[in-house]
Formats: sequence, structure tokens, C-alpha cells
Amino acid sequence: MSNDNDSSKTHYICQTYVQTKGAKGAQAGVKIDKQFQYSSAAEAQSRAERASQSDDCAGADAYIIVEDLLSGETSSPEFIVRIGNVPDFDDF
Repeated sequence: MSNDNDSSKTHYICQTYVQTKGAKGAQAGVKIDKQFQYSSAAEAQSRAERASQSDDCAGADAYIIVEDLLSGETSSPEFIVRIGNVPDFDDF
């Protein structure tokens, strides 16, 4: 018999963003460029900090989500660090 801890998995994500140009009068913004998954929060944060220093990176997030393995649903992100130009949380 499994316990509750066996029914969820924690994911540590670094997500980078690039600047977008506004098309046909739309505002410029950012879009997701790359996502990397790590085995710890510290690794995800370190990658976000390094990636944000790149000239072509507008910003980076490092965050934690918890996946319910039974339903496939995921929790809202718990941000570890948000660096540079990143979308509002409501846009996430």
C-alpha cells in the first residue's frame, strides 16, 4: 500500500523568456523560450541566475510545482526566484 508521498512528485523548473515585438499595434512583451527541470530548488535557481545574464534572455523564473500522479493535476507555481522581465503571475 502506498502512502500519500508516493502519489505526488515535486518538479523544480527553470523557465527563460525572450522579448517579443508587438505586432499590428500590440504591445511588446515576453514569451517562454526554454524550460529546464532539475532535481533541487538550488539547481533551478542557479540556472535562472546564470540564464538571466545572457544577452538574449529577457528574464528567468525558477519555481516549484507539485504534480498529483493520480490525477495528473499540478499545483500553482511556488516561485523560488524571478529575475528580469518576466510575465505577471496572472499570465503564468
